[in-house]
Amino acid sequence: MAEKSTKNTKAPAPRLKALYQDTYRKELQAELKLENIHEVPGLEKITVSAGTGKAKDNKQFQSAVKNTLTKITGQAPISVLPKKSIAGFKIRANMGQPVGHTVTLRGARMYEFLDRLVNVALPRVRDFHGVKAKAFDRSGNYSLGIVEQSIFPELTFEETQTIHGLQVTFVVSNGSKESSRALLEKFGIPFEKQGGAK
Repeated sequence: MAEKSTKNTKAPAPRLKALYQDTYRKELQAELKLENIHEVPGLEKITVSAGTGKAKDNKQFQSAVKNTLTKITGQAPISVLPKKSIAGFKIRANMGQPVGHTVTLRGARMYEFLDRLVNVALPRVRDFHGVKAKAFDRSGNYSLGIVEQSIFPELTFEETQTIHGLQVTFVVSNGSKESSRALLEKFGIPFEKQGGAK
């Protein structure tokens, strides 16, 4: 009987999701002076992508990028075909090799990826002084560039020999530059400090 009950129990919510629901939302409501709890910013999704435009015909590079995205996110990436034709690069719209690959994370996988990124991957960046504080768009979405995939421990040494970068975009609901930064700081994103700014 005990075995059946354990099998039927739901997996616990990811650590950061539970913290957001139980603690961070109320703290943000007070700090941002919002009347309604539903006005509090929240993390809607995270997209992790890598461009392969210059190496579009290099199968090894394409394979390395897809492998990286699969290993670090737990999802198979979607290939991105070029939207415009560029004669100089021999790129034809919606044809040929992909110019990039992307994964969109929501729910539990999103929070689990964020937890690993903040607490395991970013601390492995050499001479790390925090992420850029000005990479917010008008809606409060934040883009983080990663130079090398080797900071992710999910990858073996062999899987990091074909070096490539990554783009991580945090899409925030009810966001603005200020409120989104406050949210991401709650999750542990370490913003660089410039001239005594927060």
